[in-house]
Amino acid sequence: MQFCQQTIQAMAKDEYFGPGNAQLPKGQMLMIDEISHISRSGGRYQQGQVIAQFKIRPDFWFFDCHFQNDPVMPGCLGLDAMWQLLGVFLGFCGLPGRGRAIGVGNVRFSGQIYPRHEVIEYRLDIKRVFQKPLALALADGAVYQQGKAIYQAQDLKVGLVPA
Repeated sequence: MQFCQQTIQAMAKDEYFGPGNAQLPKGQMLMIDEISHISRSGGRYQQGQVIAQFKIRPDFWFFDCHFQNDPVMPGCLGLDAMWQLLGVFLGFCGLPGRGRAIGVGNVRFSGQIYPRHEVIEYRLDIKRVFQKPLALALADGAVYQQGKAIYQAQDLKVGLVPA
């Protein structure tokens, strides 16, 4: 299954999974344009996979302030995008509650995203989904620039809390 830009915007307005359930941030914190693949099976651990894209524009707000005369996308925004996608995965699984980043095991940055880059890709391999005592997903993820993994995160954790 995939989700287009219009559906992503609906997820940011709390219209897709229903009030009180998983949603994406809106405005400048939305780091996703399209989800090209989401599945409850497959991936490295055979527990599910999410693949999404984000189109880079030279006029993004973060390039003006990070850093002066050396604009790069902050790595924390790529990490946040992976948490955003893991929350979407929980909503996609039909689990109730609002998504919250709970943690990450290990993060490694080996490249940067500049204003000249056109598109980045996120990939999540779901390791496990827990339903009790609260809905929680565990995944490994990466941000790809021109086919090369430049951010890698192990043991991303997102939980769903009651609205």
